[in-house]
Amino acid sequence: MFIEKGFYAKHEFWRYVVGCIAVVVAMTIGQIPWTIAVFIKEGMDVAQKTSAELMGVLEPNLNLFLLLFSFLVSLAALFIIIKFLHQQKIKDVTTTRKKIDWGRIFFGFGLIFILTLLLTGFDYYFNPENYLLNFDLVPFLILCFIAIALIPIQTSLEEYVFRGYLMQGLGTASIKRYFPLAVLYVLFVLISYFFVAPFFEFGLLFNMIAMLVYGLILILLFTTNIPQNFSNTSLHRFLHQILSRKSTPLFITSVVFGAMHFFNPEVDKIGNIIMIYYIGTGFFLGIITLMDEGMELALGFHAGNNLVTALLVTADWTVLQTHSILKDISEPSVGFVAVLPTLIFFGVFLFIMRWKYKWSNWKEKLFGKITPPPTSGFLDKV
Repeated sequence: MFIEKGFYAKHEFWRYVVGCIAVVVAMTIGQIPWTIAVFIKEGMDVAQKTSAELMGVLEPNLNLFLLLFSFLVSLAALFIIIKFLHQQKIKDVTTTRKKIDWGRIFFGFGLIFILTLLLTGFDYYFNPENYLLNFDLVPFLILCFIAIALIPIQTSLEEYVFRGYLMQGLGTASIKRYFPLAVLYVLFVLISYFFVAPFFEFGLLFNMIAMLVYGLILILLFTTNIPQNFSNTSLHRFLHQILSRKSTPLFITSVVFGAMHFFNPEVDKIGNIIMIYYIGTGFFLGIITLMDEGMELALGFHAGNNLVTALLVTADWTVLQTHSILKDISEPSVGFVAVLPTLIFFGVFLFIMRWKYKWSNWKEKLFGKITPPPTSGFLDKV
């Protein structure tokens, strides 16, 4: 079982907290060259620009290279964390198979790459007024070199964080006694913050006060008898029964994955409805990871999707503005119609993968209880 692989590593949840912080710090360090380059180009005017405008400040190939460089730094940090802090093999965060299945990676890659090429070709043929030929040989060849080298690193980081590292980390944590209380605390923080914050305009000061209050509440919760007393209640037993299932890490990682895209320029252009697509993508990638007992298909699919997008079509309102072959100059669809076709295709992809890899026992693989292997040495610690 893919999630249960995490039990064989050092999996105390504080290690995952440290690991996530390390990845964020590495990402921040990796973004320094891009930040410096943008600041040199625009000076103090950068504060007045939207996220979409910032993506267009630098020459597209330079912009893409500097943006993707931060993912290289973060992926290296994550692999170091997995190897030394968790004492786990990278293979075991990737798959339950004896070795990483490159055939699955290439199948996932080819499936989305070929379909996107076909659909874009049909749309260009029937609606040529929506596109501008953007092809310029030398910049395109440079783009190919950068994209082929670094975009798989960017997508691999996201997959290893969400479908590998956090999927296993949340899975191993979900069966612990404190997990239901931790979930209730996080829900309290999110609901109270978003309910109260709109009534204040303190900005950074309000955020600092809120963090202090939430920190004090957290200390109060976990330095008193509250966790022990709560664990003896029927509510705790009910929540523990519900949360200690594979659907818990699937749901959390998918929602967080989607939420991480909230500040993309596409959200400003299309509207918040696009979040259904981002979260739906998270669920799709999480489902194929759990059903296939490994993240090879997700690695290939994600890389293929981002690579073909970077090389084939760009637009002024997308997060990646590149020297692609075509430039989309049409107004994007808004409302649910903007995301419905993609969600339908996710269903088609699931059907194809189910047929090819003979997936079965969906209920158990997606909603079954998480059970630590007897040989993991974890049962005595619960």
